[in-house]
Amino acid sequence: MDAALLPREFFGGPVDEIAPSLLGHVITHRTPDGEVAARLTEVEAYAGPLDPASHAYRGRTQRNAVMFGPPGHVYVYFTYGMHFCMNLVCGPDGTSSAVLLRGGEIIAGEEIARARRPRSSVRDLGRGPARLCQALGIAREQNGLDVCTPGGAMTVLRGRPADPALIRSGPRTGVNGAKEVPWRFWIDGDPTVSPYRAHVPRQRKKIPASD
Repeated sequence: MDAALLPREFFGGPVDEIAPSLLGHVITHRTPDGEVAARLTEVEAYAGPLDPASHAYRGRTQRNAVMFGPPGHVYVYFTYGMHFCMNLVCGPDGTSSAVLLRGGEIIAGEEIARARRPRSSVRDLGRGPARLCQALGIAREQNGLDVCTPGGAMTVLRGRPADPALIRSGPRTGVNGAKEVPWRFWIDGDPTVSPYRAHVPRQRKKIPASD
């Protein structure tokens, strides 16, 4: 399967062009439990310091350092105190662009994925970025992995590219900054695509006035 690896050059261009071109390709993760693979059906592009919705918008930190490295590496972050999400670093070294993997169809290792998400239907195993990470066995330890090295624990393999006529785009899910930028891309009609949700500001609890 390594002969079908997407080369590092694939990830070196503009992030808004790479993101839709990832649809239909396959991400794999090998662990002691076995290998799970998902055909990508939904992604979002983030353009580093040019993009108010990006984790890299305000510069380099310990958390986002992987984004500033060479393309073809995995950036994993923890969110809402309970979930991991996974991105593929894109663009020239130092530009900190990345593609968030929002959804995929599990096409290999379904039994392993179901053991990790025992209450999910087949459709929902990888439907949404946190579910996709759980199904693939992605956590903080995978941050920084190279997906372009033959024999690596994580790889991105050539799949059946999505029909361009079925690729849709729209605003990214749940972002506050640059909320109208249409950099969410998905395969129209695919059941593993997650529903769109606009950003909802968190409500601060009101402190009762003292008597």
